[in-house]
Amino acid sequence: MYLEAVGQALRHEYKAITDAGFNLQIDSPDLAMAAHCRSVGSSIQSWDSHLPLAIDALNGALDGIPQEQVRLHVCWGNYAGPHHKDVPLRDIIEPVLKANAGTFYVEGANPRHEHEWEVFNEVALPDGKDLILGVIDVKVNAVEHPRLVAQRLTRLAEIVGRERVQAGTDCGFDTFIRFSQVDPDVVWLKLRALSEGAEMASEALWR
Repeated sequence: MYLEAVGQALRHEYKAITDAGFNLQIDSPDLAMAAHCRSVGSSIQSWDSHLPLAIDALNGALDGIPQEQVRLHVCWGNYAGPHHKDVPLRDIIEPVLKANAGTFYVEGANPRHEHEWEVFNEVALPDGKDLILGVIDVKVNAVEHPRLVAQRLTRLAEIVGRERVQAGTDCGFDTFIRFSQVDPDVVWLKLRALSEGAEMASEALWR
């Protein structure tokens, strides 16, 4: 099957990266976006069946690679749109957490998904796994206040544990050539806000 073949082809690249001592980040937007976008190897009418197949293929590709060297980024696409067709995180998080990754990276700053930190009140983060929470919206030019960044981090840390939360952006700022949505100068301001907010959160959580 197509997904398995892709996974086995990528396995050689993943192994080369981790054998060289690097950590591997896998960006897998299909795990969320197959609900509203056509996915290669899966029918749009059966998007929910795509998820376990994709996780199985991913785990095959990661076979033998220590999970502490792997982080998995799941997102709903960094295009500026209504996103009202996005599948809820709650509907996909349990299969996603079965991936052989030590760190899971989810959106948490944009208006459609910011509230979903509450999912971790219902779904326990497995032992030995951490979370990177997107605390910066990559689709808008407004710069987050560092205090807001800190709030987003601390409320999740209070659920899953302060040692298990890291700060990130929701997605990449420039996924495609000539597809910039945020001015480059604003990107640096947003990253400064991320850094300052993460420092505030650390001070609050470790005082």
